[in-house]
Amino acid sequence: MLIFSFTISMAQTSKSDTTTSTIGATSKDSASASNTDSMDENDDEAVLNEVSNDSTETGDYTESEGFHQSLKTKFIEGNAGFMSLVALALVLGLAFCIERIVYLSLSQINAKKFMADLAAKISSGDIEGAKTQCRTTRGPVASICYQGLLRINESIDDIERSVQNYGSVQSANLEKGCSWITLFIAMAPSLGFLGTVIGMVMAFDQIQSAGDISPTIVAAGMKVALITTIFGIIVAVTLQLFYNYILAKIEHLTSQMEESAISLLDSITKYKEAK
Repeated sequence: MLIFSFTISMAQTSKSDTTTSTIGATSKDSASASNTDSMDENDDEAVLNEVSNDSTETGDYTESEGFHQSLKTKFIEGNAGFMSLVALALVLGLAFCIERIVYLSLSQINAKKFMADLAAKISSGDIEGAKTQCRTTRGPVASICYQGLLRINESIDDIERSVQNYGSVQSANLEKGCSWITLFIAMAPSLGFLGTVIGMVMAFDQIQSAGDISPTIVAAGMKVALITTIFGIIVAVTLQLFYNYILAKIEHLTSQMEESAISLLDSITKYKEAK
């Protein structure tokens, strides 16, 4: 009996140890599985973030491409022949605008400082130095001063007349090419309105051919008409902004020329009186 009870107790002890080891293994496996699941979830989130970023970049690229494609489509839909004329007016008008802006920007100088140095040379009797300063300085202000200094030995009236005449020539040079800009400003909406009229005629021709007033037929002609008008007005407004900027620079240079001419005549008068 003692041997049997000892055997039973040993068996129960072995069974409990086996159960304990089984539970421990099961807990380890569950912990490992939970860690694996968390790693899988992190990997899935990373993949989703990458996909989201890629989709955002693709969306931005598609949006940019969509704008250019839409602009190209509208350009073609607006009757490529007339739209090409409107685009040509824009290109030529911008070319003249850029040329004038560059020329006027290079013609600008610090007129007050220039005239102060010139008056100092004239008052000191350094006429050749004053002429050299005018020759080496760009712009219409220096040019009209040089013309006045060339006739410094003549009367004040002759010097004033020479400065005024040469000032008129310089003013004409400043405004050179502006007439072409105004031409393209007027042409662009006119071409757009011409496209509008042609679009309406196309719509009525299609209605006549179909023998029925269909919204699709009318919309096609009206679409051409409105697109050409819109592009023509956009070109005209763009060129008008540049043109007004150019006029402002011309007015500024003209006022500088007038002030410099008056200052030059005063300096020459003082020089003659001192002489």
